[in-house]
Amino acid sequence: MVQNPPEGNQRVIPYLAYADAPAAIEFLCRAYGFEAGVQMDMGNGVLGHAELHLDDNVVFLSTAFDEVGLASPRSLTAVHSQVMVYVNNVDDHYEHAKAAGAEIVEEIADQFFGDRNYRTVDPEGHQWIFSQHIRDVTPEELAAAVEQMGSGQG
Repeated sequence: MVQNPPEGNQRVIPYLAYADAPAAIEFLCRAYGFEAGVQMDMGNGVLGHAELHLDDNVVFLSTAFDEVGLASPRSLTAVHSQVMVYVNNVDDHYEHAKAAGAEIVEEIADQFFGDRNYRTVDPEGHQWIFSQHIRDVTPEELAAAVEQMGSGQG
């Protein structure tokens, strides 16, 4: 019987479009620690499909194809999505990404919901959140923190 999803894939897979997919792959591997997998090179710097791996997870990407309605975020007027990635040591990941020239749009910090994270944007405008879960938060603690934020005290 055929395995669904195929081996090596999670059920939900981000699929990102880049104007310059080969340059994006180089950056994502160098700055964020992904490993390049399958690449369907269509010639002239155009990738019909590519896969990047991080531990047991995969992200798909391709060249932005106007004919099927795919655009790079750099051609859009606002952020259309974000990709959140849990890493084992977010502080080390942050330092590595920063040293590799990643644009940090939100500095690393502990969050009220129990994660420590930072936000970065890749060269074409895809926003990435890299996070490490550092403490469990009860529903009551979460509700109290949200209420405090709503009252302007947080």
